[in-house]
Amino acid sequence: MNTAALDPRISEFDTEEQPASYDAWFRLKVQEAIDDKRPRIPHDQVAHRVEKILSEIRSKKAA
Repeated sequence: MNTAALDPRISEFDTEEQPASYDAWFRLKVQEAIDDKRPRIPHDQVAHRVEKILSEIRSKKAA
């Protein structure tokens, strides 16, 4: 195991093993999403929900 720190100007990871570990995790999550049988939610509907939530948060902060 190489414990040499990576240059933060080149990589956001602390060790050489982290990029491979992250890549494997990310690919697994993408495959899980692809394989998910639940109905898809259209982007516009999700964007509307998020905007509503953010508006409520802003209103609470303003109060």
